[in-house]
Amino acid sequence: MRRMGLRNGARDIDGARISGALEQIRHRGRATLHDRLHRVRLSMGLAVQAGLAAGLSWLAAHELLGNPQPVFAPISAVGTLAVSVGQRFRRTVELIVGVAVGVAVGDFLIFLLGTGAWQLGLVVSTAIILTVFAGASVAIVIQAAATAVLIVTLSPSTQNLEIPRFVDAFVGGGIALLVTAVLLPLHPIRVINRAARPALDLLAAQLDIAAEGLRERDRDRVQQALERLRNNKEELATFTEAIEGAKETAMLSPARWHRRDELTHYGQAAEPIDRAMRNSGTLIRRAVTLIEDEEAIPEPMPDAVAHLAESVRLLKHEFAVGEEPEKARERSLRAVSEAGRAYNEGVGFSGNVVIAQVRTTASDLLVASGLSQEEANRLVRQSFGDRPQPGGQAEPESAPKPPVAPPVG
Repeated sequence: MRRMGLRNGARDIDGARISGALEQIRHRGRATLHDRLHRVRLSMGLAVQAGLAAGLSWLAAHELLGNPQPVFAPISAVGTLAVSVGQRFRRTVELIVGVAVGVAVGDFLIFLLGTGAWQLGLVVSTAIILTVFAGASVAIVIQAAATAVLIVTLSPSTQNLEIPRFVDAFVGGGIALLVTAVLLPLHPIRVINRAARPALDLLAAQLDIAAEGLRERDRDRVQQALERLRNNKEELATFTEAIEGAKETAMLSPARWHRRDELTHYGQAAEPIDRAMRNSGTLIRRAVTLIEDEEAIPEPMPDAVAHLAESVRLLKHEFAVGEEPEKARERSLRAVSEAGRAYNEGVGFSGNVVIAQVRTTASDLLVASGLSQEEANRLVRQSFGDRPQPGGQAEPESAPKPPVAPPVG
């Protein structure tokens, strides 16, 4: 009976473990599928633009210019669209410059040395060395090398390849810009809203986790929030690139010219959001130390951090619907007010730093909402109340200084 009981108990434990493992696998599968579908939705506009640009560039080079094999035109069109939005004008110029270098080097060395494996290697190396010496970008270096390869490998079987290659590069890049500017211009505000969502969601989620960790004195939980917030480069890069791409669209597309004023506001929000990320990282890092040192955690302190998280969510929502972010501003100031209450109740050394970073992050969010730095600082001081500044430091009166702590981004 004892053996049977032990055996049954072991089966129950194993069954629970297996069930838990299967549930984790199912959850990861759902999360992965959701992430993939989200990426597909984000790239759908680019995919349609690239397909249309490739087809139109081939037709233009083949039917209008009489090129029997316009291979390079659709390649140039897709290459222009494949780079980060906001860089397509530059990409088109780089395509032309790279083609020029590749054709010149390839033709000259073929004339002197002929064709073959070692000549191919020499042509590619020479093209790269010349473009690097001239201080060209990576895109021009790659384009020059690729063009040199094509010239060397295709010249023996295809006559007069150089001029069609130039023309195709012009046609492909021009068609790509035409598609993005006139035929299928993306909605710039929607592009930015989609790009801003991951960065703001990341910041809000980690601030929420930090607030709960402070309430429960859960050091590991707060540490996990810090580590996740440190890995924010991709989200911030996506947001910044989207702003540049939206500006490019509004500049090129007549249908989007009326969006320029809205884009100015978004462009001004990118930098303070980046600073809010960094200052929140300092806040969470000090929260870890606070728990490790067993300092006092007044009840308003976690509430202040939670209000910051809610302010980020409100900012995201009000940006998305095009409203003045009044609610986000009010919630940021509530965070400062709660921080002032926590300071009154008494905090230790690390608690002082946490309170100071609540104030600084709230100021960043107020600036992101459209206020000037001076106005944001004034409102923060007013909400905090007539108390000595945490840490004995004066509030910045103009542009904020870089954080003393190492950046978390």
